Amino acid sequence: DFWENGGAAVARRNLIFSILAEHIGFSIWTLWSVMVLFLGPAYGIDPAGKFLLTALPALIGSVLRIPYTFAVARFGGRNWTVLSAFLLLVPSILAAIVLEPGVSYSTLLIVAAIAGVGGGNFASSMANINAYYPERLKGWALGLNAGGGNLGVAAIQLVGLAVLATAGAGHPRLVLAVYIPLIVISGTCAALFMNNLTSARNDKRAMRDVCRDGHTWVMSVLYIGTFGSFIGFGFAFGQVLQVQFAEQFDTAVKAAYLTFLGPLLGSLIRPVGGILADRLGGAFVTFWNFVAMAASAALVLVASLTESLALFLVGFISLFVFSGVGNGSTYKMIPAIFRAKARLQAAAGQDEAAAEAQARRLSGALIGLAGAIGAFGGVLVNLAFRQSFLTYKTGDAAYIAFIAFYALCFVLTWYVYLRPSPKRLAGV
Repeated sequence: DFWENGGAAVARRNLIFSILAEHIGFSIWTLWSVMVLFLGPAYGIDPAGKFLLTALPALIGSVLRIPYTFAVARFGGRNWTVLSAFLLLVPSILAAIVLEPGVSYSTLLIVAAIAGVGGGNFASSMANINAYYPERLKGWALGLNAGGGNLGVAAIQLVGLAVLATAGAGHPRLVLAVYIPLIVISGTCAALFMNNLTSARNDKRAMRDVCRDGHTWVMSVLYIGTFGSFIGFGFAFGQVLQVQFAEQFDTAVKAAYLTFLGPLLGSLIRPVGGILADRLGGAFVTFWNFVAMAASAALVLVASLTESLALFLVGFISLFVFSGVGNGSTYKMIPAIFRAKARLQAAAGQDEAAAEAQARRLSGALIGLAGAIGAFGGVLVNLAFRQSFLTYKTGDAAYIAFIAFYALCFVLTWYVYLRPSPKRLAGV
């Protein structure tokens, strides 16, 4: 009765403005994937230096996701959304101040690192919206919230493309001129239209308990392979095109025409991974998805060796698409794992309601923890590219590393969740 007579409307209103703030947060988090395209020869930064500029915000964002998860219950969903939204002004204004030829590389590193605050917004937004929706609607609401946030990666790259195509590479501040007002709007809307839930509580013990479960670390590795790949490639794709195919992408705008496409498709297809996992099983979909990601990385490697741009684009876009599918399927696996463990506990004589409550508690904690660890994959992707180009002048070593990691992920998925064994959790 409560849900039908006002609860749903309140939840929907908070979801809308949470998505807006999280979307802008993702855009600022990946701001430097666009800014590096403006850093021409006058800035004196080599490709390895540019990859470090995109790795730093990925690192800071992944670290901030855990405290941001707890901040909602501590400060209130509306209060924290307002604060975290306006906090995005700091890296944006700093970038507008320092971005000109002659700026020191160390200054750019500091400003890029501060942009990592945008990466924490996902965790607080998911924790906040999770508290508004009943169990039967959480999947839909959280999927919409996550997908809307991920689209921020493609959105800022489209803005960067528009600036490069119209004003040229000498005007990076125009990108910030678009986003600074949007940050103010999102923070103001959060203040006016969102709510604080007095019933929200942090369960810090759940985080400690879930860290003792072996499935936590298996799922964290798998999430590095899916979301970590998505955000890492989102940061790196434009730079890779400019370095790997320098003749075809001799200007930043030529690379920018393609950089938004992968993040856009990867974001839009994320719900498909969840739908397939519902129908076929999360572990089954995740296993074959990692096989497809390994095959896509192999295609990129072949394209690099043969210098085939068309094949390279097909392989890289496929990586984005499958990382999006894997985002959905791995997220679906987490509650399924703890539901399966709850069924085993109930069959062994434990109270069924208590076992189910424990399953919900631990799955919520693991979603937050895996999101933080998975984001660290974005750092690893950019460091792999940096080292590969620094050492071999190509990305081939990085592509080989990706193939090996995806192979590890599908073997791990099969061994833990799919192989015939009396100890295997059924229904994951």
